[in-house]
Amino acid sequence: MHKFDPKNIDILISEERKKEIDPFRYLSKKGLRKGMVFADIGCGPGFFVFPASKIVGKSGKVYAIDTQQEMLNELRKRNPSKNVVILRSEETILPVDSAVVDIALIVFVLHEVHHPVDFLKEVKRILKHSGRLIVFEWEKKVEKKGPPFEERLPKEKAKEIFQQAGFEKIETNSLNPSHYEVTGKKPLPLGERDG
Repeated sequence: MHKFDPKNIDILISEERKKEIDPFRYLSKKGLRKGMVFADIGCGPGFFVFPASKIVGKSGKVYAIDTQQEMLNELRKRNPSKNVVILRSEETILPVDSAVVDIALIVFVLHEVHHPVDFLKEVKRILKHSGRLIVFEWEKKVEKKGPPFEERLPKEKAKEIFQQAGFEKIETNSLNPSHYEVTGKKPLPLGERDG
């Protein structure tokens, strides 16, 4: 299983990456607002953490979660605001209370996970009811950058993992020629659903 090597950390916060996707604009477009709780799972050195922290402001909170201590150390060095909570996690155990997160983001991590359905079920646990999960992944194609072809996750398979983990209103979109996103919502409890 290909895991991202922390030695290549600079790639994760490069200007080149900002050209592919502007994290501040993207999160704003996805509905992240002042006062919300945001979780970046597999946050690395904080490409999305810092813009999210600005958007949610003092009344909001950002959970910066990673399994790799080196990534979290790098993030700490960059002096995040007080509204950022840095947490080391296990692959399928997140040290966050249930039903507290408005939006969770997982960028280029799902293809690295050994038990993806269990992983997404755990993410669903920390989301508020009708909270949203956004996953970025690499298109299933041969490229010079990114993970090897055989380890990339086809869109259909990613969507299936969302379904098996119990998400609803699942959508897939292309972000650019190399990347796609999958989004889904945590269902409301049975008594609160329409009809």
